[in-house]
This record gives sequence, structure tokens and C-alpha cells, in this order.
Amino acid sequence: MAFFHCLAPFLLLSLPFLLQAQNANISLGSSLIASEDASWKSPSGDFAFGFRRINNLDLFLVGIWYDKIPARTLVWYANGDNPAPKGSKLQLTNNGNFTLTGPQGEEIWNPMSRTDGVAYAAMLDDGNFVLSGRDSNYLWESFKNPTDTILPTQELEFGGKLSSKQTEDNYSKGRFQLFMKTDGNLVLRPIGLPTDFPYGAYYKSNTDSADEMNSGYRMVFNESGDLNVFVRNGSVVNLTKDRTKFPGDYYYRATLDADGIFALYAHPRTQTNGSWGQTWSAIWSVPNDICSDMDGIPTDLGGGPCGYNSYCRLDEKRRPICECLPGFSPSDPTNKLNGCKQNRIPNCQQDNAKPEDLYVMQELPNTYWPLSANYEQLQGLNEDDCSRLCLSDCNCMVAVIKEGTCFMKKLPLSKGRVDYNTYGKALIKASKSDASSDEPSVRNSNIGKKDRETLILVGGVFLGSSVFLNFLLVTAVALIVLYSNKNRLKRTKTPNIIETNQRIFTYRDLDEATDGFKEELGRGAFGTVYKGVLISSSSKTYVAVKKLDRMVQEGEKEFKTEVSAIAKTHHKNLVRLLGFCDEGSNKLLVYEFMSNGTLASFLFGISRPDWNKRLQMAFGIARGLTYLHEECSTQIIHCDIKPQNILLDDSFTARISDFGLAKLLMSDQTRTHTAIRGTKGYVAPEWFRNMPITAKVDVYSYGVMLLEIICCRRGLEMESENEEEVILADWAYDCYKEKRVDKLVEHDEEARNDIKRLEKLVMVAIWCIQEDPSLRPSMRTVTQMLEGVVQVSVPPCPSPFSSIC
Repeated sequence: MAFFHCLAPFLLLSLPFLLQAQNANISLGSSLIASEDASWKSPSGDFAFGFRRINNLDLFLVGIWYDKIPARTLVWYANGDNPAPKGSKLQLTNNGNFTLTGPQGEEIWNPMSRTDGVAYAAMLDDGNFVLSGRDSNYLWESFKNPTDTILPTQELEFGGKLSSKQTEDNYSKGRFQLFMKTDGNLVLRPIGLPTDFPYGAYYKSNTDSADEMNSGYRMVFNESGDLNVFVRNGSVVNLTKDRTKFPGDYYYRATLDADGIFALYAHPRTQTNGSWGQTWSAIWSVPNDICSDMDGIPTDLGGGPCGYNSYCRLDEKRRPICECLPGFSPSDPTNKLNGCKQNRIPNCQQDNAKPEDLYVMQELPNTYWPLSANYEQLQGLNEDDCSRLCLSDCNCMVAVIKEGTCFMKKLPLSKGRVDYNTYGKALIKASKSDASSDEPSVRNSNIGKKDRETLILVGGVFLGSSVFLNFLLVTAVALIVLYSNKNRLKRTKTPNIIETNQRIFTYRDLDEATDGFKEELGRGAFGTVYKGVLISSSSKTYVAVKKLDRMVQEGEKEFKTEVSAIAKTHHKNLVRLLGFCDEGSNKLLVYEFMSNGTLASFLFGISRPDWNKRLQMAFGIARGLTYLHEECSTQIIHCDIKPQNILLDDSFTARISDFGLAKLLMSDQTRTHTAIRGTKGYVAPEWFRNMPITAKVDVYSYGVMLLEIICCRRGLEMESENEEEVILADWAYDCYKEKRVDKLVEHDEEARNDIKRLEKLVMVAIWCIQEDPSLRPSMRTVTQMLEGVVQVSVPPCPSPFSSIC
């Protein structure tokens, strides 16, 4: 009895835990019917096992997810290749079978070939779902059968693997695999679907060794959020030692994402100030550059991170963005990682036509397929020769010109990437019908002309048949021609704004979209920009709405100029106009929203931006200006190029904005006289000298801005301690003349380690800011100098009569 009295308090204290453990077990005969809330939870409630609806459809996955956080992130799933329809049943039968069956009783998933002897199932607090035998040994567990995610306390032993899913919304097996090899390495590798045939690894943990005792044998994810490879000699290699570390209590997961990136994520366990202000944050990932690291695979098998006939570039989070070649479109519109297909199959013998009549060579600067499909390598050729040879060769679909060598390639192309550290370009052979957006209007024009010629010919054939018939034919032809001309005149007189095919908004539409013009993004000389959202039945789109000041007299003119100018443009380095409102004094423009603000805030903020990222922006702006100056049907001079008018999209691609000050020139015009436009510090000297204004004013502004991008400082800094550094352009020329361009980037280690390219960029900028417009290169030449296609010669002093010379 005394013993019982001693034991009683312990039993009372332990009772809740014993009951909780008992409730955690899923007993024989238990079942779940497919619905949104059908699940079994772990004792702590952190995890749940059960049915998850897919994409708002009546299809379900059996899975495990974090249940306490709003995202309810899925960390394991059973039937990714075969989703269960509504009415499906997950059951642990009385005889110990654990199966997922469809509404008609057909088996969809079974974790084991034999499940005899299962005594109970359990969803454990560590995220492991287990089927336990009568002796409490696990007969099956999710930790030993992972999908795309590994959780703290989970291990990968020899042969253990994670497989990516196809896309964020498609849970079928994807093209990437994380594998623990018997040589001791943890590797990331693509595979040849639908098999598991492995291609070369694009990431290795480097924990292998010729001496078996010094090689790894398992990877362990510990509760502190670190991924460690254990070595047979007793040492431990921490793969995530450089990861971001947060104070506080966090959930962790490591996931092989659909894009081939293996990333470690953290999420706070508790709310802050009553809300979940933070979602999953990636605190470590490999590889660092999947676009380039795929090139290290010593084989041309597999399509790389983006699939065949595509090319890869990185966004600001170092995730791959996949794009198709000109003349190609995605093989699977729902999966941009699945490569591209040709829109038209080439036919070299088409009606004995010349190749130049059928095809055009389109440029992709700094784009390469290093291991792919070379069948000719011709040295000593210039770009024109390389382009001409590819155009006339039936086998050639892409020619890469790099360092004086022409590489001719045939399809399919694999492992394509953009590399701004290597100069050169790809020339893509595209059908003229795919390459020109203007062709439909030309074709329609020709059809109309042929129709009229046919009518006249028919009339002539029957001219002698009868006077009455002749009269009818002539009358019909005359009416058709008159009607056609009338329509043409109508189209000619239609205002440019209507011809743009932009969406027309009402003022009420935009008032609602901006919540009464509530959130201001910025102000300019002619108006204010507000953030808005357009909501449709299937999506919502964030936009920037520019509201022109009605009291400004020039506003009407700017409105018509900007709509007609932007609507005619389409380039990845220009901000796209989505529509407009023209209701009396209410004039508004609707642009796509640029989430990362202006180049000015990026350059002149507290922290110094990445050197290579800055250069990518400089190159992109140059390409955008080249397009405006030389590739539009109507030449556009921007007239106010500055960092505040360069916006950055989701992937930090630089996009030229604000065409309100643009001066449009017709195709037969090259110069114009106009009032001074632009912003102090970026304005070319000819504005002040009553000289004709050409596209070279944008070249000057670009040169000033290029120096700002290089140095991460403004062109004019009156507060500078050193007087010679006040005007950036003058100081840059002084540094160049003294062969000390490193002084311009004194605290930028990345730029100082890239001194040759730094010097070249400064030389390009000095050419751009020449006071004499005739000495400045065109933007096309500037782009070619930046890309290494054109040699950069020694620039003269930009201001020959000033003290700096």
C-alpha cells in the first residue's frame, strides 16, 4: 500500500501523456474518406496525415503536412502520380492492411506488398508516419520512403533519395534527384524520365575518398536545422555551415524543389504580434548557379534545368528562369522547365526560295549551349559570315559567335544558359513569319491588293460578253474599290490610341483598382503613380497606374505621345503598357507593376548591390535603348534616361519606363529641334547649344548612368569630401587617365577583382559622354562593346576644352 501511495502522484502526472500517446495511435478498423479536413494529427498537433485537395479540384493526395502554420506545407505524399478522386477511402483494416482505394473499391496505393501483422499506425511528432507491428517495430515508415522533402531527425543512408515533383502543382515524379551514393557523396543529378536512369551530378558534397574510412555513409538532418554527412572515421561534415541563422524557435524542412534546387527552409513556430508575418525562408541552397553548374556534367545527355531548345538565366533568388528560343514555344505550357518545341518545321527546299526569303537570324546576346550539338567549328569568321553560313545550311539552327569562332549547331539544343561573363552571342534561325510581328498587317495588305487585281481581271475577261453585264461588273468593281478605300481612309484617320489595341479602362475601374488612389509609388513632372490590382475570375494582377496632372498643359500631349509610343514597343527591357483611360480631363496609363522599385533605390541604398547583377542591368538597359532607337517601326528618343526611370521586375531585370518625355521621329527623320527635356546631370550638352537633337542624347545620359552603376554613387555629389570627386564623369576620366580605375570602386571587392572588365566599362562610358555628339557611338555599338563583339578603342577626353583634359 505504501508503494501504491508513492506511485500514485507519478501515475496522475503521467496520465495525460499516456492518454495522449494512446490517442496518437490509429487503431485497426480506422479509416478516412477523401475530403479537405480528413486527417489524423500528431500528439503535438504539429503534423497531420490525411487527404489534401489538389488545386481546388475533386482530386486528393494522401500526405503529411505542417498543420499549425497557415501554409500547411506538404512534406510527404503517397500518390503523386495517381491522385485519388472524391469518395476515395484510406483504411487500416482489421486484418492489418493499410490501403487507399477509389470510390469503386479499386486499389490506388498500398505502402507495402504485404501488410500482415500491422497492429496500429501513428502520426508521430517528428513528422514520421509509421505502421507498427505487434512487437512495436516499424514495418513501414514515411521517413524511409521520402518524396521531395526531408525533416529534422530524418536520415538518408546509401541508396536513399529525394525526387522532385514535376511542377509546383503537379506531384508526379520530376526530373531531379538527391541521392546518397555508395562512394560517400550526396549528389544532385537529373534523371531520364520515366526511368531513374541517372545523368551526371551537378552538385556533390565532396565527402567521397579513395580510403573508405574517410568517406561518408549517411546524411542526417539534425533538430538544429543543419544537414550533416557522417564519415566512417567519426568526423562530421556540415553541409549547411554557412547557412543563415535566425534567433528563436523555428520549423525546418529541406526540399528538392521542382526547379532542381535543393533548399533548406525555416519558418517561425509561433506568431508575432498575433499574426504569421513570415512564411518559409530559404536559408541555404545548392547549387549556387544551376544554369552554369549543369555545364559541368561531362555528357550532353539530358536537357539541363530548362529542357531542350531553351536557355536558362537566374533571378534575384538564384532560381532558374527558362525561356524559349525565338520561333519556339513551350512543349508543355504548364511546365516551363520542360523545354521548347519549334513552331514551324524548316523546309530548305520550299519552292526553290532563297534562305534569306524564308528565314531571319535573331540575336540572343551572351547565350550559349556549351556542350550541345556542335557539328562545325569555324575560326576567323566575323558575325556576318557566321550568320550567312548558318542561314544557308539546312542543318544549322543556331550559330554561336564567340572570340572569332563560329560554332554551328543543330537541334535539339541542351543546357542553354545566359552568361554575362563570356562575350559573344547566339544567332537563331527563325521563320520570318515567326520573327516579325508586323507580317500579318503586310500579308493582309497584300491579300487586299490581290483581291482587287483579281476583280479587275475577272471584269476584263467578261468585258465583251454584254453591255449590261459589263455595266454591272464595272459598277460592282467600283463599289468594292470605293468601299475598300473608304475603310482604309477610316483606319488612317483613327487616332493612334485606338490603333494600339490596348485595354480601355474607365476612370471608375482604376479608382476601384487603386482603392481610391491610396498607395502612391512615386511622383514625376507630369503626374503621380499609384499601385493597383486588377481582379478577374481566375487571377489578380498588380499594376502601376500613372495619373496625369490635369492642370498641366502638356499633359494632353504627353498622354497621346506616351500611349502611341509604348503601345508600339515590345522588349523585355521595356515596361509594358497594359491600357489607358481617356475620359475628359482624366488621363491615366496602366503599366505592369515592377515589384523591385527603381534602379536608383537599388544603386544608392544602404548596401552595395552585387557587381554582376549591376552589369546585367547595364547590358539590359543598353539593349532596350538599342531597340527604341533602331528596331521600332517609329524611332523613339527617350530624352530622360536616369536611374529613377529604370524599374526592376520580379527577377531584377532592368526595364526602361516613362516615355512621357519621348520625342518620336518618323522613319525618314534623324534630327529634331525641341525644348530642353530631361534631368539635370543627365542632359547632353547639345540641349543647351541650340543644336539638332538626335538619339545621341540618350547615349550621353546612358554614359552618365553607366558610371553610376559601376560606382554605386550619384553623378553629382556636392557633399563629397574630395573636390575632384564631386562630378563623377570628370573624376572617372581622371582615374582612367591615371590608370587607377580601381579608385572608382574602392570598397567593392567584386569589381576590383574584375579589373579588366571594369576598365573596359569605364572606357565605354567615356565614349558615351563625349561632348561632341558625332563622337558618341550608337546604342547598338555601345551594346556590342559591352558584349565584347566590338573592340573598345581608347576614348578621347570627353570635354576637350575643359580643365580635366
